[in-house]
Amino acid sequence: MDSTPLPARTLAQKIIAHAAGLPSARVGEIVNCRVDLAMFHDSSGPRRLKPMLEELGATIWDKDKVVLVMDHYVPEADDDARRIVRIARDWAREQQLPHVHDSIGICHVVLPEQGHLKPGMFCVGGDSHSPTGGAFGSYMFGVGSTEMLGVVVTGELWVRVPQTLRMDWSGRLAEGVTAKDMMLHIIGSLGMNGGRYEAVEFTGSAVRALSMAERMTLCNMTAEMGAQTGLVAPDDTTREWLLAQGTRLSADDLAHWNDWHSDEDAPCERTDFDAAALAPQVAAPHSPANTRPVGDYDDVPVDVAYIGACTGAKLEDLAAAAQVLRGHRVAGGVSLIVAPASLKDQAEAERLGHMQVLRDAGAQVLPTGCGACAGYGGSIPDDSNVMSTTARNFRGRMGSASARVYLASPFTVAASALRGRITDPRECLA
Repeated sequence: MDSTPLPARTLAQKIIAHAAGLPSARVGEIVNCRVDLAMFHDSSGPRRLKPMLEELGATIWDKDKVVLVMDHYVPEADDDARRIVRIARDWAREQQLPHVHDSIGICHVVLPEQGHLKPGMFCVGGDSHSPTGGAFGSYMFGVGSTEMLGVVVTGELWVRVPQTLRMDWSGRLAEGVTAKDMMLHIIGSLGMNGGRYEAVEFTGSAVRALSMAERMTLCNMTAEMGAQTGLVAPDDTTREWLLAQGTRLSADDLAHWNDWHSDEDAPCERTDFDAAALAPQVAAPHSPANTRPVGDYDDVPVDVAYIGACTGAKLEDLAAAAQVLRGHRVAGGVSLIVAPASLKDQAEAERLGHMQVLRDAGAQVLPTGCGACAGYGGSIPDDSNVMSTTARNFRGRMGSASARVYLASPFTVAASALRGRITDPRECLA
């Protein structure tokens, strides 16, 4: 038996090696991995996979490892949306898929809520924001339809073992400053190619202090910095959250819980940040990399405030907006739109009174789902200034090519809606 000790490894290397059935995996090495879970939605899944599978005469390798979420085109707004959703629903019935989540929320939020993710898993998703799963110590990234076809048929996928880029956050965030501000600052500092399609791991005291919802926002937006995936090593916060959702953690899962972390001396590239010095951030049109502190925006008017998407409408996001708006109404001429990330989060926000606060402030509440984030729902007027909690602000992303979308946290979006101009939320929380 070979007694040679294993080299120090990053979390990414450990998960990939485990998926490949290897003791270790070197950076740059290409290995073939067994996929633990494949997720796709109504837009990326059946309408593309069904004809390809039929042409090949192929079948799904393991239906229990496939998750279909209807979130992009629901509720159906037109004939094209009805056609796409009908294809997805009909195919799910034909295939007798056991894990179909229809119109209950955004896939990246629904997936962990429904107990599909655990530390150490190797997962793929038919959506660019699939790295959200890394918040739970799963290696998860987005793939296109052709790659997804290969996964669905074989249950395997090759991957080049990535370098780990470590984003270490010391200190603690001030009130009114969030994970969204952390990510906008990182993208503004390093650029949209700063991730170099490698693995980004978030570490440090500020990250450990974050809730799971906030860690999901961190990992989600590694897509905006050009990384393959984002990761946070699992800890007690992770375990308690998963158990609270009803996730089944086996004795083996718990026994190996502490294995899913980077070794202290594992080789990586490290960038240090001071959370205590971070101010709320705003990304100007038309790129998340156009980020500056909120104080740099002098009297920019706001026409629409959108609190939605997988990075801005989870329970804590709704609570943050309600904290700013409680007892107030938004400024005249401002349209406040709220689209909760999931029915589960919306129900809890209703129970806690957050949704009523938002409605009292003048909010129009849209159905859960991707909605206006990707231009599928809601109404973003032409030639308007939009403050949005979404992850992207490319020209036309929210439907209107002439709208100017500014990205910020729920705190900042709510404060800007209240004042009618881009506003530091700390002024409204004092």
